[in-house]
Amino acid sequence: MFKLGCASRVCFKNEILSGLTVALALVPEAVAFAFVAGVDPLVGLYAAFMVGLLAATFGGRPGMISGATGAMAVVMVALVAEHGVEYLFAAVVLTGLIQIGAGLLRLGKFIRIVPYPVMLGFVNGLAIVIFLAQLQHFQVTNADGIQAWMSGEPLVLFAGLIILTMAIIHYLPKLTGAFPSSLAAIITVSLLVLVLDLETTTVGDLASIKGGLPSFSIPAVPFNLDTLMIILPYSFILAAVGLIESLLTLSLIDEVTGTRGRGNRECMGQGIANTVTGLFGGMGGCAMIGQSMINVNSGGRQRLSGVAAALFLLAFILFASPLIERIPMAALVGVMFIVVLATFEWSSLRIMGKIPATDAFTLILVSAVTVFTDLAIAVVVGVIVSALVFAWEHAKHINIKTYDDAQGSRVHELNGPLFFGSVKNFLDLFNPEDDPDDVIIEFQNSRVADHSAIEAIDTLAERYIKAGKTLHLRHLSEECRTLLKKAGDLVEVNVMEDPRYRIADDQLA
Repeated sequence: MFKLGCASRVCFKNEILSGLTVALALVPEAVAFAFVAGVDPLVGLYAAFMVGLLAATFGGRPGMISGATGAMAVVMVALVAEHGVEYLFAAVVLTGLIQIGAGLLRLGKFIRIVPYPVMLGFVNGLAIVIFLAQLQHFQVTNADGIQAWMSGEPLVLFAGLIILTMAIIHYLPKLTGAFPSSLAAIITVSLLVLVLDLETTTVGDLASIKGGLPSFSIPAVPFNLDTLMIILPYSFILAAVGLIESLLTLSLIDEVTGTRGRGNRECMGQGIANTVTGLFGGMGGCAMIGQSMINVNSGGRQRLSGVAAALFLLAFILFASPLIERIPMAALVGVMFIVVLATFEWSSLRIMGKIPATDAFTLILVSAVTVFTDLAIAVVVGVIVSALVFAWEHAKHINIKTYDDAQGSRVHELNGPLFFGSVKNFLDLFNPEDDPDDVIIEFQNSRVADHSAIEAIDTLAERYIKAGKTLHLRHLSEECRTLLKKAGDLVEVNVMEDPRYRIADDQLA
């Protein structure tokens, strides 16, 4: 569990340098998200350190970076405003316990039900969110204390430094792969600003990052049912948002690296990280797609890079705050712009006219909802829309083939699944008045899927009973017979047993 993943000096060097690059990019993000949540910047920085360290150590995806995130910060705003930061710490502890429970219940596997168009929408939407988040750095405070957009020489200088940063990141790997290009760009641009004494915004303009070690403290809230009722709704939402973002980021890193992470272990790792963070005065967090992409693109593929990033961040807080605060924001914005370009699935624009219209709609919808609300809502909306489209399409596939057997019974051979979406079409396929006294519905090519299907069968049976005729069900699978058996007296039909009957699904189950 605790192996950091490096067996060679080259790997060790790449992981450490990649971790340093990520740590530099974590600073402004953590400070910004702390402001969003309405807490002190150090609360965000402590969260970035502790969540990053513990998730890297205990989580299920080596190379993935975790820390304070905007998706969770937005949820915290109301809680902090109404009840104070101590209630936030208590909510974060409970969030972690819920996530640990999700891991123990092995709920991480349900990330598999997220369709590919939803994944594309999630990635594209998040790339747009990262891009929009950088635009705030193009604003400055004027003499009247009002935020205004840069213009003139400051804008030209800021944009020029961003372009220089992006150029270094893009072209340096073509010359050498011995040093992470993102870190080289940050160092080069920082030295350029210092040597030429260029006047541009720096990390220190956001807030001071100087602080001490985080200290253990049980949240100062009353331990009673009232407190639980206050924090429980927030904790469930935070846990859901954190796990969804973490598991989707895990899937993305899996795709980029060609390896496979462990979803249930990631749930546990995120839970441990948030539980501990809440007890040490941090605002909690989850996986960060932007920083994870920086890490992977810089060569960080093992746990060591995540651990190194967290320890470097702590070192910045304790010892190097004056130095880190002088890093130009343009350099970090340039790094994030490169992340945006690498994260956005440009291929999705080319395939838009080649995929089904419903998939294209889902992709665009999830991207838009991600931008205008948050990730968790976007993914849930995308999954629901995809499920409804799937149900609608499969509801149209049900049909029957009718013939009379040697015993004179009318056989209706049913094709297609019988479930809530297809029951209306199913009932419309039969006319008891036109059938003989003995009727068999052949289920060899069908499957009874849910309670709506059982009710539809019962409704059809009542129609045949009223017409004075007998209805039989034949070749039901084991799962279908189990459903009908659980229904008990709800369905008054004869199930024809056939001991020779087997289907592929039953044999494989």
